[in-house]
Amino acid sequence: MQFHANAARADNPDEYMLLLGGLPATVRAGTESIAAAPESLTIVPPGASAVVAEGAGHVVRVFSNRATDLAAAAGNAAAYADGAPEVAPLVPWPEPPGGFRLRTYAPFAHDRPDTNMRLFRCTNLMINVLTKRTSPRDVGKLSPHAHDDFEQASLLLEGDYIHHLRYPWGPDMAQWQPDTHLESGSPSVTVIPAKVVHTSRNVGDRPSWLIDIFAPPRLDFSRKPGLVLNADDYPMPAEA
Repeated sequence: MQFHANAARADNPDEYMLLLGGLPATVRAGTESIAAAPESLTIVPPGASAVVAEGAGHVVRVFSNRATDLAAAAGNAAAYADGAPEVAPLVPWPEPPGGFRLRTYAPFAHDRPDTNMRLFRCTNLMINVLTKRTSPRDVGKLSPHAHDDFEQASLLLEGDYIHHLRYPWGPDMAQWQPDTHLESGSPSVTVIPAKVVHTSRNVGDRPSWLIDIFAPPRLDFSRKPGLVLNADDYPMPAEA
């Protein structure tokens, strides 16, 4: 966004997340207004809201599929015309005990030596603001894995990545697909389907910054004590 550009929503049906690059912004929702710092994460409540850039740089807003006007306008809307039966439906998690309001966090205040993950959740989304990488990932320490019933959106804001994808084999050999090694520059987003084995690595000399996005929040991450940094603000479902 450019300086003083305004991104507004008249009546968003649920929460959304706002991630800033190297610029501050003024965020308004209802009667609230906050000054969001550069490289901060803000959770914006349902209803009317506006984001006013106080500089130039990346402004990322992450919405759920309940924002149907945005979903219909997406460049890949046709890929989801069947309703994506391979993924679990988006069921909102419990509302925050303090009610819906603007909540802002500083992910870079939570760097830890034992992990590069910085996880935050709200009622409908989870975002992993990974630490920036300044050197290529060790190819002897990759982490191939798959998700049974949810997708992963990997948003690359800085640097260059390769996403390695291995598709599952079904009974019909004619449907088998070769491994994919997808080269991605920034900014870009890669949507990794459910059940696809994947791992990613940054390449080249540029620093890199990758953000992983999930909807709804992940139970496996949420069940690990201390991993979700704003867990006190957003409780898990009672049955979890």
